[in-house]
Amino acid sequence: MADEKQDISPIVAGRVKWFDVAKGFGFIVADEGGPDILLHANVLRNFGQGSVADDARISVRVQMTPRGVQASEVIEIIPPEGLDEGDEGFQIDIPSDVPFVPGRVKWFDKTKGFGFANIFGHPEDVFVHVEVLRRCGLADLMPGEAVAMRVVDGPRGKMAAEVRAWDYV
Repeated sequence: MADEKQDISPIVAGRVKWFDVAKGFGFIVADEGGPDILLHANVLRNFGQGSVADDARISVRVQMTPRGVQASEVIEIIPPEGLDEGDEGFQIDIPSDVPFVPGRVKWFDKTKGFGFANIFGHPEDVFVHVEVLRRCGLADLMPGEAVAMRVVDGPRGKMAAEVRAWDYV
């Protein structure tokens, strides 16, 4: 009988220093110190996310490579705490009966701080604000990306109150 190989790579907890979707990577600062840990977009995608917010708490399995310490698997992501100045306008009360619906990102501009998505089978746009993403542990969205959203009626139309990776629900 063959022994099953166990993954003995250490798990490290820390925070996201930065992550750039366009570059396809970012870095994690470990709680216990040491060199920054490379977080590649493919590792993040395997967890089911295309981005992660700066300062989000993160637990990853790591491995040593010739180029330094790299994350090999994401275990958990916890959105960053606290609000920046001026974010109070995006405190959205979500009724408990609002379900997640499947959607696709139409466009999102991180610099402008917003974008739009569509619910599958519905033509109207759903407004997506960067602070909603940040509270959900995301930093950016790519056109065509599939997401799960909880949508509410906002002052100017449909608005995403919560956005998660497609396979969240």
